[in-house]
Amino acid sequence: RSCNPPVGNLATGRTPATLTTCGQNSTELYCFYPDQDLLHQAARGCGQPRCTKCNANQPDNSHLPADMTDDFFANPISWWQSAQGVHREEIRLDFETEFYLTHVIAVFKSPRPAAMVLERSQDHGQTWRPYKYFSANCTATFGLQDDLVEEGSMCTSRYSDAVPCTRGEVIYRALTPANKIEDPYSPEAQDLLKLTNLRLLLLKRQECPCHGSALLEKPQRFAHYAIYDLIVRGSCFCNGHAEECQLANRTGDTENVVHGKCVCRHNTAGDHCEKCAPLYNDQPWKPGDGKTGAPNECRKCRCHNHADSCHFDLSVWLASGKRSGGVCDNCRHNTEGHRCQRCKPGYYRDRSKPMSSAEACKPCSCQPMGSANATFSRSWRCHPKTGFCYCKPGVAGPNCDRCLMGYWGFGENGCRPCDCARDCDQHTGNCFNGYDNEPFFNIPIGGRIPDLVQMPTNDSEDEWKWNDHEQGFSALRHPEKCVCKERVLGSVTDFCQMKYAYVIKARILSAHDKGTHAEVVVKVKKVLKSGKVKIARSNRSIYPESWTNRGCTCPILNPGTDYLIAGQEDSRTSKLLVNMNSLVKPWKAYLGKQVADILRTGCK
Repeated sequence: RSCNPPVGNLATGRTPATLTTCGQNSTELYCFYPDQDLLHQAARGCGQPRCTKCNANQPDNSHLPADMTDDFFANPISWWQSAQGVHREEIRLDFETEFYLTHVIAVFKSPRPAAMVLERSQDHGQTWRPYKYFSANCTATFGLQDDLVEEGSMCTSRYSDAVPCTRGEVIYRALTPANKIEDPYSPEAQDLLKLTNLRLLLLKRQECPCHGSALLEKPQRFAHYAIYDLIVRGSCFCNGHAEECQLANRTGDTENVVHGKCVCRHNTAGDHCEKCAPLYNDQPWKPGDGKTGAPNECRKCRCHNHADSCHFDLSVWLASGKRSGGVCDNCRHNTEGHRCQRCKPGYYRDRSKPMSSAEACKPCSCQPMGSANATFSRSWRCHPKTGFCYCKPGVAGPNCDRCLMGYWGFGENGCRPCDCARDCDQHTGNCFNGYDNEPFFNIPIGGRIPDLVQMPTNDSEDEWKWNDHEQGFSALRHPEKCVCKERVLGSVTDFCQMKYAYVIKARILSAHDKGTHAEVVVKVKKVLKSGKVKIARSNRSIYPESWTNRGCTCPILNPGTDYLIAGQEDSRTSKLLVNMNSLVKPWKAYLGKQVADILRTGCK
């Protein structure tokens, strides 16, 4: 819920500033009528006046500004008094920070002024605006209508009568039925209630009308302002995010002082809870809602424990559909991004650790000589998700530390192609003559072979696994090495004339050189046509009849890619064959539909 600090007397523990004080420079005599005579006066007069001396430097005879704001229960007869003969006096209360005002009460010892203004500043005294004008005649003095006549007017005659001649009160309420506010933290409420300084301008003195009493003393000795108590009720200003406040700068630690620094809740921060706490800027800061009670808490940024603070970014907020606008500051542990959600260049994600771990990002471990980026940008040394390095031409391995099959001479410029029908010695370039189980395809960097270990087969299990010692290459990574003349999908007549025994959608898993023939392991995903050889939606082998001296199947079949494959079969050995007359195209949905339509309606 939204919070409200308690209301107290903002004047307590704070000393007002005045233009004058009686007896400032020397002792001066002044006269007054005793309170009891004035409060219980007979119709005929004010009683006998009493005269005494005032000296600001003598504790027993001083009447200083601090006497207005002392404890009026402990010191009921202490008061401040101005110098004699002044008409314009100013009483100013400066606060060290912003507060909320509810009402002001001034209890006068002298007769209340005939004209007076209560003002406030919200910028530490730079500019002032009136709260209320007070005058016995609002129209004549200020050119304003009296609020006794026109409700809501800025002027009132209610507190400007000379009677009672002592202990007359001047009261101002910030919230009245005329300026009712539903949400105390709205901009309208802040404009009215918030202040940093309060000022009373006393503009015109008036005498006590003591009829029938002869002034035995000099009139100027009665000519002063005097105030018993100045009470300023209000609270610290916390935007609805705190219900207690603590010592702010320059404030004394007097008991009952209303302090100005909020003890913030709702993940907010600042002297007035006017901003979100450092790690809680995922949505715009809002004040608490005093009308509905909604706390409008600040929301934590998702920085995965890699940042101590974040800031709100409007463009990010709008781009997210106003769901999240936090951008993490100074991501640690080698992370980066709005939410410290990815590894910095030169590091990769360790999937065995949660993203919130300080060890989620590991440094790339690339062989400097074999890594491509050693020459142009050392930052992106490896793939940020897999950690596999970016290799120079002809170089292989997750760390770029060896030559691809068909290459030799590992060095600063990568590896050179073998001048052989098959592979060659990686150090000398001498050609090999054996063909025993030499693989000629590799898994693309970052790829994987799914479901192979579970596949039923008569071959040994090791043949289905890709181990780190096998070397080969993929046309995906080195397309310049594999060049085949491809068959295109022509007219319906051309397609039907080929009399394909099978048409399937299949994903290429791996390829192996068996010496006398090539064998490609695929995962059949869809069977559009089958002949005598039964085809199930599972893993099986297909057999290319052509391959080049660079170890490429023709047509090209890249591991990890889905293809539309149409070809012949060998029913005697139950093998599916692929040759240069086969149709092999990377799978597209429209292509599959086109071939299915031809098979259904076109081929008779």
